Amino acid sequence: MRKIKIIEHISLDGVIQAPGGRDEDGDYEHGGWIVPHSDPAVGEAIHAAHGKGFDLLLGRRTYDIWSGYWPRIADNPMADSFNAATKYVATHRPDSLGWGPVEDLGADIMEGVRGVKSKDGPDLIVWGSSTLTPVLLEQGLVDEVLLLVYPVLLGRGKRFFSDSADPRELALVSTKAASSGVLMNTYRPVGSLRTGSFAEPAA
Repeated sequence: MRKIKIIEHISLDGVIQAPGGRDEDGDYEHGGWIVPHSDPAVGEAIHAAHGKGFDLLLGRRTYDIWSGYWPRIADNPMADSFNAATKYVATHRPDSLGWGPVEDLGADIMEGVRGVKSKDGPDLIVWGSSTLTPVLLEQGLVDEVLLLVYPVLLGRGKRFFSDSADPRELALVSTKAASSGVLMNTYRPVGSLRTGSFAEPAA
């Protein structure tokens, strides 16, 4: 069975929209907010998280953004890896998927994800998608989450954790700080949220 790993650039207030450029996702006014904090250590963490081989699990919006970018990048190992990876895409328009190799996840997206995850193959990497990632977490399909936390507050924009997300708990597996102030935190989902009260006697 394959692992599903989520990787996200995220602000301190949870925004993930248009991290890499002003025109990356519509007319978002703060697009490109990760660029001033570029750091070799962040690139190394991203490369390590992908491993030696991987496929991609993408929402349709992320797929469309990337299909207009990565095929145009030459002499770049990451671009070569993204272009060669099989892209499994959550979409209702499978006939318009032109950046391959590519497969749509079908009408029942979670059933499609479970089918892909159950097969032999490389890990499945999820980038972006403010709609796909919360559902994957809610369905217990995620094995690892790498949050690249930037020291910025954006106020508004698409968020990684939506208001409708089920409460849950994650264990911190590792953490490292880049000289630019970016925190590279790796988490593993461990189950439902636990609660308590300091007013209650200790067990």
